[in-house]
Amino acid sequence: MQIDLTPIQAVAQRVEVIGRAVLVQGDCRDILPTLPKVDAVVTDPPYGIGIAANPVRQKHEKLNWDAAPPSDELIAECIAKGGAAIVWGGNYFSLPPTQRVLVWDKLQPADFSLAMIEMAWTNLTGPAKMHRESVTSYDKSHPTQKPDRLMKWCIGFLPDAQTILDPFMGSGTTGVAAVQMGRDFIGVEREPKYFDIACRRIEQAQRQGDLFIGGAA
Repeated sequence: MQIDLTPIQAVAQRVEVIGRAVLVQGDCRDILPTLPKVDAVVTDPPYGIGIAANPVRQKHEKLNWDAAPPSDELIAECIAKGGAAIVWGGNYFSLPPTQRVLVWDKLQPADFSLAMIEMAWTNLTGPAKMHRESVTSYDKSHPTQKPDRLMKWCIGFLPDAQTILDPFMGSGTTGVAAVQMGRDFIGVEREPKYFDIACRRIEQAQRQGDLFIGGAA
């Protein structure tokens, strides 16, 4: 991936290039204007759902999880950076109608007290699709971390997207999925703790190579 790092470095706290990935520590509101347009944006922005008070997630330190979620304008700016877009929690933002909604069924019992599914808004065409995977089946380094297989499933709907951007990278799951599938990745994360975790996870993913076989169904 050829990208001019000079304007990014001027506003970022830190920039790491790890194989096919460019990871940027900073606020995406500052970083986005310095980035080129990419093939696709795949992201899971915070959407203000009381994470810090959630008893299931108390093992994670309380950062500023309950601050105001990103504005509709910022989400639109993120989407505009890519040709295709997949936005988890898109139902929390004012986005246009979509034909292809992606759903994650967390495989929880009927009396599960938290959300049993999560939805992603896309600007893709085609029927809605569902991925089934238990929310308890994987280890988490971040309170809203998605499963690796879920993000690989998402990217499978983007066969022509060579470069993928995640403006709200968190612990780097989108980046892990992207590099294991042979794609280039740009990730932005403002919290130093999670930026460091993302760097380690994506570096390990680069060493493992493409472990994903098959595509979206």
